[in-house]
Amino acid sequence: MQSFRPTRRALLVAAFAVPTSAMGAAAPTVEVWKSPACGCCGGWVAHLRTAGFSVVVRDVDDVDPIKRTHGIPAELASCHTALVEGYVVEGHVPASDIRRLLAERPAIRGLSAPGMPSGAPGMGEDGTAYDVVAFGGAGGTSIFASH
Repeated sequence: MQSFRPTRRALLVAAFAVPTSAMGAAAPTVEVWKSPACGCCGGWVAHLRTAGFSVVVRDVDDVDPIKRTHGIPAELASCHTALVEGYVVEGHVPASDIRRLLAERPAIRGLSAPGMPSGAPGMGEDGTAYDVVAFGGAGGTSIFASH
C-alpha cells in the first residue's frame, strides 16, 4: 500500500485556499461627523475602534447638514452621524448592531439610537434599556434591536 504524499503544488494550493472568514476580513471603515467638543461621541468612536472598526472622524461645528443630506428624521436624531458601507448610523448604536446590519444587509437607509440613551456605548454603563431603530425602508421604522 502506497502512502499519500502531497506534491509541492498541492501544498501551495491548500495553503492559499483558506476561507476569508478564517483570515479575518478587513475592518469596515466608519466615517463619523461630530462636534469636536462632544465627549460622548468620542466614547462611541473608542467603542467602535475597540470592536475592530476603522474610524475616520470629521469634526464639524454643525452636524445638522449631514443629517439632512442623509435623510435622518428629526425624531431619530442624535449627537453624531456616521456612514458605513452605504448605511447611515445615527447616534450611539452598538458595534454589534452595526456588524449585524452589515451581515444581513437589509433594504433600509440605516440605524439610529435616538437621542442620547443612557447605557448606550459612549453614554455610560448604567444598564438603562433602549432601542435601536431601523429607518428608511419600505416598512417605515422598526425596532432593529433592544438593549
